[in-house]
Amino acid sequence: MSIFINEQEKTFHLTNDKISYIFRVMENKQLEHIYYGSKIVFSDSVSRLVERSFRPVSVVEFDNDLTTCLDSIKQEFPSSGGGDFREAAIDVTFENGSHILELEYNSYKTAKGKTKLPGMPATFANQDECETLTIFMKDELSGLEVELNYTIFNTLPVITRSVRLHNNGNENITIERLLSASVDIPDQKYDVIHLSGLWGRERHFYRSPAEPGVKAVYSTRGASSHHHNPFIALAHPEATENHGNVYSMNLVYSGNFLAQVDVDNYYVNRLMIGIHPNRFQWKLKPHGEFYSPEAVLVFSDKGLNGMSHAYHDLYNNHLINPKWAHKARPVVMNNWEGTYLDFTEDKIISIAETASELGVELFVLDDGWFGKRDLDNSSLGDWYVNKEKLPNGIDGLAKKVNDLGMEFGLWFEPEMSNSDSHIMKEHPEWIIGTPGRFRKPARFQYVLDYGNPEVVEHIFEMMDDILSNANISYVKWDMNRNISEAYSAYLDSKSQGELMHRYILGVYTLYDKLLERHPNLLIESCASGGGRFDPGMLYYAPQTWTSDDSDAIERLKIQYGTSMVYPVSSIGAHVSAVPNHQVGRITPLDTRANVAFFGVFGYELDPNKLTEEEMQEIKEQIKYYKRNRELLLFGEFTRLASPFEENETMWMVKTKDKEQAIVAWFQVLSIPNDGYRRVRVPGLDPSALYEIEENGLQYTGSELENIGIVLTPPIRGELGFDDTAIMNKRDFDSKIFTLRKVK
Repeated sequence: MSIFINEQEKTFHLTNDKISYIFRVMENKQLEHIYYGSKIVFSDSVSRLVERSFRPVSVVEFDNDLTTCLDSIKQEFPSSGGGDFREAAIDVTFENGSHILELEYNSYKTAKGKTKLPGMPATFANQDECETLTIFMKDELSGLEVELNYTIFNTLPVITRSVRLHNNGNENITIERLLSASVDIPDQKYDVIHLSGLWGRERHFYRSPAEPGVKAVYSTRGASSHHHNPFIALAHPEATENHGNVYSMNLVYSGNFLAQVDVDNYYVNRLMIGIHPNRFQWKLKPHGEFYSPEAVLVFSDKGLNGMSHAYHDLYNNHLINPKWAHKARPVVMNNWEGTYLDFTEDKIISIAETASELGVELFVLDDGWFGKRDLDNSSLGDWYVNKEKLPNGIDGLAKKVNDLGMEFGLWFEPEMSNSDSHIMKEHPEWIIGTPGRFRKPARFQYVLDYGNPEVVEHIFEMMDDILSNANISYVKWDMNRNISEAYSAYLDSKSQGELMHRYILGVYTLYDKLLERHPNLLIESCASGGGRFDPGMLYYAPQTWTSDDSDAIERLKIQYGTSMVYPVSSIGAHVSAVPNHQVGRITPLDTRANVAFFGVFGYELDPNKLTEEEMQEIKEQIKYYKRNRELLLFGEFTRLASPFEENETMWMVKTKDKEQAIVAWFQVLSIPNDGYRRVRVPGLDPSALYEIEENGLQYTGSELENIGIVLTPPIRGELGFDDTAIMNKRDFDSKIFTLRKVK
């Protein structure tokens, strides 16, 4: 891996054994993108690769030159107003009202490793794991300096990008738009891929042809949102899960974002990602600076699974806290769907006692333990224990749970307040909303102004008091409404455009403060389920509650889509009661577990309502998960068949050394008189012999990949017909195959 620089031509080539990324300084001192894709052997001269053509009606850079027009040149970091009429990566306004920006190349530097982004999450690495190129550009008239940072990782098809602005002039500059990355990808038609949905059906997979114009996914809700994920990809039309070229971007950010492709009429695809410019303005004072969030760029020539493997490896090794990145997570019992807000200490202890007998390792007390929280319209913001429900306090309850051999966890929703809380009555100015206007509630909640450091400090002190006075090893951090009527009493009238960004920076600050004080705390982030499932959250909380929809069949799509970007170790997945509380579906207990195995595993129900047979089955499920959790959480996850295309879903995990694998098959509806079905298992050692733990059958790796595991029930009985197997056919069926290489 190296960054190669041709000093004479001012050409920059970032490369490793998987990818190449090339750009150069043009004659007008702006940056031209040359190539991004599979690794190439580059001869160090770029002149023969520069594309120009006669453009008679375009704005050109030089007199008597009808070819050098920015509107038809692949840009590396496009700005607005200078002749490139496509979507820009940066737009600013100066005090005289002008927004014309001419960023010219000034210099560069390279360094081993990468530096931390101030106040924001970002990937990290040792000096021997990556190299960073910084390009320094400047607008001479205003004094605005721009630093473009590129980090390439040694062994991954990954480049991260971020931008730093520094006002070296004497006047204020207003940032109107600043995206973290922009790449112009030419030549071919592509499909646009994104992950979208709503509460209860987050991160569904969508793929459609890219056409001239702008295709965008975004959030202006103050969070990355249930509706869209901060991820976008371009895939060759023939690209599959395992073959073909895919270009993708993911934003390490939890607030408002924009991810889009702008296809021009020369068939160049401008792929971009960053903070959403809607209602965003940032006053950059003289000598002030501003940092964009980090964008992660992944190129795969091995299809969507190749892209996902790169994201999973990167996030497990270079984003998630190393304390948790490769550590087995405890099996959880959460009381939420078992009791909701209606519980007493005795009831909680009864559930915990049964959970301990089943083999659960962590008991989590969810919503309802604080203030006068008997209904969900009360007490958010009053983070002190409800002694009527818990007469021995959180510390007393935690000790009783610990005495049962389990760790203890607690739910918070620290970013919100109800109207009856002390915090809202004593500090109405701490609530987001315009003074004199009606503040619209959502879920009976109002949003605290985390752009105000005093609010963050107040919440920190309350949470720290609870966490310091009880043996709490886990926090479920919830966030249940988006930001509307965005106005901050803390900010002056000219700074209101900063609120949304300042808000999420305040959230990050609270995470930092809590983890600095309680470094061994395991946090699971949550936002009405999957409303803030993004890399920014994973930096602080190594796992996210994937969706409030715990139905196993719905989770096939949710977890399948989530796996496009995020590793199994980040996916909170629980077995819940039936009929399911979100969709009313009744699914077999084994199928519920077989789906939840591929995530941070747990249960969300009242175990005291189970039959003896169900309790015994759960004991066996927990034993299976504990035996295989390292493989399930940290093995290489590969998608085999999509729930968005078939009645079947299939996926697998395997160890890097190909010694072990676990394959899962799921069927939504049973089919009468069905054809023969097999599960093909790619990527194992073709000449090795593997045994299936569940039935003792043995297959070679090449048989598994090319023929597959036969799913059809065996024929037996006097009539050559297995009546029992036919009668046991069922909707919502599933099978797990645990494969181990025969020594």
